[in-house]
Amino acid sequence: MSKPVGFFITGTDTEIGKTLVAGALIQKFREQGINALGFKPVAAGTYQDQQGNILNEDIETLRIAANLGCDQEILSPYVFEMPIAPHLAAKKLGTRLDLSIMLDAFEKVSSQTNCIIVEGAGGFLIPLNEKENLSDLVQQLKLPVIMVVGMRLGCINHALLTYEAMTSRQLKVAGWVANSLSSEMAFLQENIKTLQTRIQAPFLGSIPPLPIELQKSDQSPYSIEALQFAAQHLSLPNC
Repeated sequence: MSKPVGFFITGTDTEIGKTLVAGALIQKFREQGINALGFKPVAAGTYQDQQGNILNEDIETLRIAANLGCDQEILSPYVFEMPIAPHLAAKKLGTRLDLSIMLDAFEKVSSQTNCIIVEGAGGFLIPLNEKENLSDLVQQLKLPVIMVVGMRLGCINHALLTYEAMTSRQLKVAGWVANSLSSEMAFLQENIKTLQTRIQAPFLGSIPPLPIELQKSDQSPYSIEALQFAAQHLSLPNC
């Protein structure tokens, strides 16, 4: 199999919609007949399903998007129980996050697909260990980056700082997405236009708040219907 197309999904903060966008892009690629899979280098926070399986909601969303069962493909080499910063979760267990392990796991998933969507954890500069952060992993993966902006007060500053951090590392920014979270912010379009004038990368779309019936509860993945709703509001990045 030839080297797959891939994108790295980062965000302006945690809980701003990276998983929703990653799942929606997987869905959108698969609608085009492209066998897309997801990957998450590290995940923190687990829950127990009705069958007693210990799961992570982000990883399960990636599975749902790709129509994978719980026992198909290891989509993350590190899954921690506590929903805290990954490097702290690792330290609490007396271990250390290792970029080489993440890269090896990425290669294994990549070999099974022709399109891979990698979802980051937290923001772009979140620490992974005492010396390295998420941006070091992105540079080694050599994937174009898609930035998810959580549209709320303060998002302009967070988005521009994240964009500057990416471009200063000579990373290709494939585009950015405006995600409206649980409610639409005041002056949404004006904020989007402000960012469009300052971010020299394609605007891939604006996702409105999910309808009540599609909103997920805590410790649960997004439904396929929620991912399909989000996908309707996105354009695919150029491969």
